Amino acid sequence: MSVQVICGDCRDVVNRLEDESVDLILTDPPYGSTKLIWDRWPVGWPASVRRVLKKTGSMWVFGTLKMFLDRAPEFAGWRPAQDVVWEKQNGSGFHADRFRRVHESAVQFYRDDAAWDQVYKLPQVTNDAIARTVRRRGRTIHLGDIEEMEYRTVDGGPRLMRSVIYVRSEHRRAVHATQKPLGIVDPLLLYSCPPAGVVLDCFAGSGTTGIAAARYGCSSILIEADQDMVLVMQRRLSQDQFQFEVPA
Repeated sequence: MSVQVICGDCRDVVNRLEDESVDLILTDPPYGSTKLIWDRWPVGWPASVRRVLKKTGSMWVFGTLKMFLDRAPEFAGWRPAQDVVWEKQNGSGFHADRFRRVHESAVQFYRDDAAWDQVYKLPQVTNDAIARTVRRRGRTIHLGDIEEMEYRTVDGGPRLMRSVIYVRSEHRRAVHATQKPLGIVDPLLLYSCPPAGVVLDCFAGSGTTGIAAARYGCSSILIEADQDMVLVMQRRLSQDQFQFEVPA
C-alpha cells in the first residue's frame, strides 16, 4: 500500500501514468457553479483520465444534476452505470424560490469499450434489515422476464445498501471548502475497488480519498493543483508512510 501526492493539473499529471494502471477513479471536481476562483471546471479532464483506468475499473464523480447535464459532452467515451445520492444535514440553497438543496450526487461511469459484467463491483450492505420473506416473480411490468428468486431476511441482518445515503457533512470541521466525509467516500471505494487496488483522485483536496484508501489497504494517487492543499494533505497523512511529490 502506498499514497502518492502530486501537485499539478490532473490533465498534465495523468500523462505520466501508465495505461490502465488504476482500478478506480474517485473524485470531486469543481462544479463550476459559483464565481469563486477555485470553482472552475477543468475542460477535458474526463477524457484525459480515461486511458489510465483499467477496463475492469470504474469512475465515481461527485456533482450536481446541473453540472452533469451542462458537461455531458465531456463524458464522451464513458457510460453511466448508476448514481448515489448523498443526503446531508445542512443545505446549500442560494435561491429562496427553489427547494432547499440538501444533497449531492455521485455518478458511476465505466469505459465505453468495457462490458459492465466485467467491471469490478462488491455490493455493500447495512445491518438493519427487517425480518421478512421476499419472492421475486419471473416477470415484472418494468423489467419484463427476469430470473425468479426468493430470499429471507432477519431483524438486524444485512440488506443491500440503499442508493440514498445520509451522512453528516464536514461543516465546521472541514479543512477544504468541499471536503467530503469518509462516510460517503467509504462505500463507493469498497464497492468499486478490489482488495489492494489503486485509487486515483484527480481533485484530491485535503486527501480524504487517500485516507479512505489507506484504511482498506488500497494504494492511492492524489492529484491536487493547490499547493496549500498539498501541505494540508501532508498534515492529514503520515509522511512516514506516504510518498509526496511537490513542485521544485
